[in-house]
Amino acid sequence: DYKGQKLAEQIFQGIILVSAVIGFIYGYITEQFGWTVYIVMAGFALSCLLTLPPWPMYRRNPLKWLPVQESGTEEKKQADRKPKRHAKS
Repeated sequence: DYKGQKLAEQIFQGIILVSAVIGFIYGYITEQFGWTVYIVMAGFALSCLLTLPPWPMYRRNPLKWLPVQESGTEEKKQADRKPKRHAKS
């Protein structure tokens, strides 16, 4: 559903943003760019774990689909068509 997709996107972006800020600050303090990369990668992995599987919190508002049409209407449409005339060779 669309609300679940929006929630997943917000969670994903929030975790990435927070991990990037924390990683930058920690990497700046320790003067190690590698720690920045590790923290951002850990945030990415956490956000993937929380947003990619179809958790129930993302399926609270299911979409209502149109009802299934009967197969008789398709046969009726085909019967109403005019037969094709083949061109003479």
